[in-house]
Amino acid sequence: MRWLPFQLNPQIPAEGVPRADYLERKFGNRKGAYERVTAIGAKVGIPFAFDLILVQPNTVNAHRLLTHADRVGRQDEMAEALFRAYFTQGANLTDVARLTAIAVEAELDAGEVAAYLGGDEDRAAVLDADGNARNSGMVEGVPFFIFNRKVGVPGAQDAMVLLDALEQSLA
Repeated sequence: MRWLPFQLNPQIPAEGVPRADYLERKFGNRKGAYERVTAIGAKVGIPFAFDLILVQPNTVNAHRLLTHADRVGRQDEMAEALFRAYFTQGANLTDVARLTAIAVEAELDAGEVAAYLGGDEDRAAVLDADGNARNSGMVEGVPFFIFNRKVGVPGAQDAMVLLDALEQSLA
């Protein structure tokens, strides 16, 4: 399994934007927009804390971290740490120091990560992969699953739907 880059909001500046402004522009005045997701998360042990998210981030550096983590065999752990930090702690994913701390939680080396994020390594590759996914016409949101590079499944799906897609991809 690999995590591939796809930005929901590629137009967001590198420093991010205030989350409240972003939500107002995207959804209007929708109080409780995340109540259903929060309730479902609680049932499966995910304590979503959307109210703690103050910055809607540009996610290029987070995607770069996933690329870096893949090289050292820690991509799943990095993805899990990013999701946990953002969705349950409201972490600002545009803050390099916070991204470095999240990477340490995924057992990546702090010095290596800080140096990596301080440069531009993999930035072009991440942007190219994001653009390719966007231009494919298949990927319009997340999650999006691609099985064996053959079968794509959009959205959060029942396990049986994913199993069927996996079986189709192997046929």
